[in-house]
Amino acid sequence: MQTIVHGARIWTVDDTAPWGEALAVEDGRITAVGTDAEVLATAGEGAEIIDLDGAFVLPGFADVHNHHFVSGREALFELGIPIGADLGGIVAAVAGYIRDKEQTGELEPGGWVVGSPWASDVLEQVNTPAALARLDAVSAGHPVVLSDDAHHNRWANSAAMAAAGITGNPTGVLFEAEGLPVSRAAQEAVTLSPAEEQAASKHAIGMLHSFGITAFQDAGVSTQIMRALHALDTAGDLDAWVVSSMLVNDEIFGTDPVGDALVFDGERFRSAHHRPDFVKIFLDGVPPTRTGAFIEPYLPDDLHAAHHCGQTLLDPDLLLDWLRRTAEVGLSAKIHCTGDASVHAVLGAVEALRAEGFTTTRYQVAHGQFVLDSDIPRFAQLGVDADISPFIWTPGPISEAIKLVLPPERAERMQPVRSQLDAGVIVAGGSDWPVSPTPNPWEGIEGLVTRQDPGGRYPGALWPEQAITRAEAIRVFTLGSATSMGLGAECGSLSVGKSADFAVLDRDPFTVEASELADIRVEQTWFAGTRVFQR
Repeated sequence: MQTIVHGARIWTVDDTAPWGEALAVEDGRITAVGTDAEVLATAGEGAEIIDLDGAFVLPGFADVHNHHFVSGREALFELGIPIGADLGGIVAAVAGYIRDKEQTGELEPGGWVVGSPWASDVLEQVNTPAALARLDAVSAGHPVVLSDDAHHNRWANSAAMAAAGITGNPTGVLFEAEGLPVSRAAQEAVTLSPAEEQAASKHAIGMLHSFGITAFQDAGVSTQIMRALHALDTAGDLDAWVVSSMLVNDEIFGTDPVGDALVFDGERFRSAHHRPDFVKIFLDGVPPTRTGAFIEPYLPDDLHAAHHCGQTLLDPDLLLDWLRRTAEVGLSAKIHCTGDASVHAVLGAVEALRAEGFTTTRYQVAHGQFVLDSDIPRFAQLGVDADISPFIWTPGPISEAIKLVLPPERAERMQPVRSQLDAGVIVAGGSDWPVSPTPNPWEGIEGLVTRQDPGGRYPGALWPEQAITRAEAIRVFTLGSATSMGLGAECGSLSVGKSADFAVLDRDPFTVEASELADIRVEQTWFAGTRVFQR
């Protein structure tokens, strides 16, 4: 069946024909883009004609970095801590959740309570024996484990630590891999059925549709997640392009298996819309806990050795070996790097691989908040993409926490997007949802344009010289991300032959004030020529 939408202001993100008024769709693909007269002239008998009455249309967004399954699981099956809660708010949320779930019979005696997120800037409040005592007091005998907003660190009560065999921790705060025993114990106790796994994935994708997102890369998948995606697609229920990143190592999720048993087994889950094309490597941690790897040291403190710089989680030879072995079977890689030393290590490894003849595999530096000036042009030279999440580095809890551990002149020089674009780097936009409370691309776009907090809660601008235009920012979250994921031939622009994935907006993003970009709402989302969301 042919569908024609017309009467719109369409920004295609296709430089050969950037603007249009109408587009035609057949069999899920775009067959024409142009003026109303041009496209309506192609209408065949029985075509569905839809007048958008002047609405603004752009390509469906592509989110290069999220954890959709984690987000869906948290929304359906876990405790949600109110955004911005202090210690008292966190404890109250746990108490209320336990009370309510016990009353409904959904939480059995001794059952686990899993929740998130507590904010990075309340670390000092929760990281005390007195805080642990308060958490224990409201836990009613239940093991409780709570993730921070980065989802890299955990706060566990005494019952959870005992169940995981952790002794000698007086506060319950567990950094990075220290939290894996608790995460694994919780997952063993609280398992989802295959139907619940599919429900978590489908719920999250529905949320993504409400923000106009029609393609995404899950930044750390398990066998269970790929199984759910494959099952949904086989049943005709996967209304998005999905690229999976299979975990080489696991510092935070508690996933089993990881490494060889996972990354070389993903091909059996490939389907029409699901592509297990990437591996995921954690090369460092996060700056607030001084686990990001830097060339120059953190500010001194009482817990770390003088001149502490953090360290990479894989040595150079092991990193190169993993990238080479996965490239040999056609797998690209997303590498988590927050400090400039880990970014530098990735560029060195990719340089060696390119010299060996591996020219088609894609490499993404995920996050890459801090980059040496001399390394910026190397991204483009080596074909390494910048996977950025402005949601979490514009002024907010995480950037405030970074100010406590890095000298001011370094803490402010975060995310050199303007310099990367000028150097010809492919910059891809991602939310890192649920690290960000929502996957709304407009929050990321406003942050890229203003370098300010779109929510208005945190003052100031972060390195404003690195601001980019709104056209560039939209491209980052459409064609930039699609290209980086290997989906550039399928989506990212409204071009003839590509999938008919687009979003209909409630206003024109080129005419609103920059400070109002995050207020833009998606009225409709279309995937492969079918409307999958209507506000």
